Amino acid sequence: MSRLIVLGIFIALMVGVEFYVYNALKSTFSSEWAIKAARIGYFVALGLSVTALAMITYAFATGISRPNFWLNFVMGVGFVLIVTKLILAAFFLVDDIARLLQWLFSKGVSVAQSDPDPVVMPSRRKFVGQLGLILASIPLAGAVYGILKGKYDFTVHKETLRFSDLPEAFDGLKIVQISDIHAGSFDDIDGVQKGLDVIMAQKPDIILFTGDLVNNLATEADPFVEMFAKLHAPLGKYSVLGNHDYGHYYRWETKVDELNNHMAVRAQNAKMGFQMLHNQHLRIEKDGQNIVLAGVENWGSPPFPQYGDLDKTFAGVPDGDFTVLMSHDPTHWDEKVKAHRKHVHLQLSGHTHGAQFGVEIPGIRFSLAQVRYKQWGGLYSEGNQHLYVNRGFGFLGFPGRVGIWPEVTVIELKRA
Repeated sequence: MSRLIVLGIFIALMVGVEFYVYNALKSTFSSEWAIKAARIGYFVALGLSVTALAMITYAFATGISRPNFWLNFVMGVGFVLIVTKLILAAFFLVDDIARLLQWLFSKGVSVAQSDPDPVVMPSRRKFVGQLGLILASIPLAGAVYGILKGKYDFTVHKETLRFSDLPEAFDGLKIVQISDIHAGSFDDIDGVQKGLDVIMAQKPDIILFTGDLVNNLATEADPFVEMFAKLHAPLGKYSVLGNHDYGHYYRWETKVDELNNHMAVRAQNAKMGFQMLHNQHLRIEKDGQNIVLAGVENWGSPPFPQYGDLDKTFAGVPDGDFTVLMSHDPTHWDEKVKAHRKHVHLQLSGHTHGAQFGVEIPGIRFSLAQVRYKQWGGLYSEGNQHLYVNRGFGFLGFPGRVGIWPEVTVIELKRA
């Protein structure tokens, strides 16, 4: 019953926003043809918004595992139109509040002497509406680009890290990290292949995948198994589980079905050539020397699963051994990893996607992900410990990327 109440409140709120924005926009245009064009455009946008909400609701309820381009496009554009209307509503609301305050201050002055209608002020209303439309069109245009091209516009982020205790044989080791593939969201085989080509172009010594192969179902990865299996590196390919790989966000008929799907996700990793680490470690050997590569199951701040066990993972590992840890959720670093008795030199994570929307240019670095995550993308260092958060190979929810492009990470280890 509580869910129905929340749904009812949400629907009422959205209807109110639609009514408010529609009536406010009518005062933005003066000519009759512009008003008619705006009315047609508004109801087309309304149709897309309603369709998008229905699709998103259905996707979360049933777990769409094989989206196509048009499904993603309608969901994405419809969602952004909803956000655009909320931006417009905020503009009009601020203007209405300002006009209300002005009216209250001028209440003692004769309306006939000051203004025949001090509350309406059509010229200012028109200016506010046009300014709101201009500003709201910026994220809309960006989102359309992100849906059409941005989600496969793979970007390479490179970092060089220096350690005094790095074994000499590993001086210059090139780690390529990918994360958050989310195979169930892909709608373009060629786009995915473009990303795989970028990975191999880096000439990796080792490839590490930090979780979330699928959105929900193991079968989502079927079309891509052979493609990812062709990735290769001299020192191997390794992976860990992400929160989506457990299938917790899908309505299973039985717990057995959920467990079988989870085991199938593990099998998909193996078919792709990734050796998965489940709260365990191994040694990567080169020229008679070695480093420790460890991997934990998902551990994240609530409400995300906390299956990672560092004590089990590092059992038998001397504290002084050089160690790289794969842990899907970056919150693990602050909450558990930094304070653990085993010194971790480098933790590799993903999970945040950088919210798939933000700005990263010289002097400006912002993402909506930082509202939730202290470490949301890129390199973070404290003393001689480092965390790198990959922004994600794929996408989820919003079927695009704007400003935060899909990432292939290259980390080179050097002796200090």
